[in-house]
Amino acid sequence: MKLALALIATVATLSFAGHAVAGAAEDIIAKEKCSKCHTATTTKKGPSWASVAEKYKDKPEMPAKLVNMLKTGVPLSGKTGEDDQHKKLDGVSDADLKAIVGIVLSTK
Repeated sequence: MKLALALIATVATLSFAGHAVAGAAEDIIAKEKCSKCHTATTTKKGPSWASVAEKYKDKPEMPAKLVNMLKTGVPLSGKTGEDDQHKKLDGVSDADLKAIVGIVLSTK
């Protein structure tokens, strides 16, 4: 009985923690004005998140590469012209960057 209660408490805690991380990531997305170039399903200046998710599904190396792109501003293409730069998310923790990438890659 104690084990069952402990498991329930652990699952509840983890589910709430996931929402807290997603909430922080969504706040950063809004603060950094990601929607200026991206939307969930339509292409603007940058690709839609759904197209990014589709392009990189089943590629386990991509989350780390996308986090690095957000940290450095250097796009995955490797081009470094000013028009090709992605905005750097300075001062954002790795955990929050991973949460942002998780949101993008889970978009359908």
